Amino acid sequence: MQKTELPLALEGYPFILFSGFATLTLAVLGFAVPALLGLLLTGFVTYFFRDPSRVLPEEPGAIVCPADGKVIVVGEVDDDRFLHARVLKISIFMNVFNVHVNRIPLTGTVERVVLSPGKFYSADKDKAVLHNEFCALTLATPDKQRYTVVQIAGLIARRIVCRAEQGDRVTVGERFGLIRFGSRVDLYLPLSARLTITVGEKVRAGETVLGYLAAPSGTGAEESVA
Repeated sequence: MQKTELPLALEGYPFILFSGFATLTLAVLGFAVPALLGLLLTGFVTYFFRDPSRVLPEEPGAIVCPADGKVIVVGEVDDDRFLHARVLKISIFMNVFNVHVNRIPLTGTVERVVLSPGKFYSADKDKAVLHNEFCALTLATPDKQRYTVVQIAGLIARRIVCRAEQGDRVTVGERFGLIRFGSRVDLYLPLSARLTITVGEKVRAGETVLGYLAAPSGTGAEESVA
């Protein structure tokens, strides 16, 4: 899976270059007001596709946030689409001013990638989960615990980018994709996870700890987290 340390997401460069070229053309032709609007648009597009470095937490078993935004759902649900079990679910809503680069919550191997077309309801609404376009990434940790992270398109978003592929080995905090212009990320975790996040909290991808995933019993790798 391709990695980047650039300050901007690679997918943003075509938009930035097109907007900048259009702005320059308008300026050369003497259209001052349209050129100014184009400059503002170019600045916003550049800001939207920013991809800042993040400092990863070092706690064992830490579940690292996959997206910037606001937590809108935390609780148990019956998941009959991805893990087919009762799980813990966390939903994070990203507005157009958030960083939209998504990161891996837990080190593991990608078991399955499902991209499903759909509608584009506002991503903070419940029906967005069932009807919007999404990309679901199901992974298994080194101790064989499975979880799913789902990128969901929103009202303005029209393009989900997922760089991960089936069979990829990924590490916690690694960039794996983004969603353009407003969206949502859902995370489905085993019931054994201990969540430390609450609804309403602001979170940052690659930095905020959502909780901790204990090693399954009988592995001899159980750890207690203070």
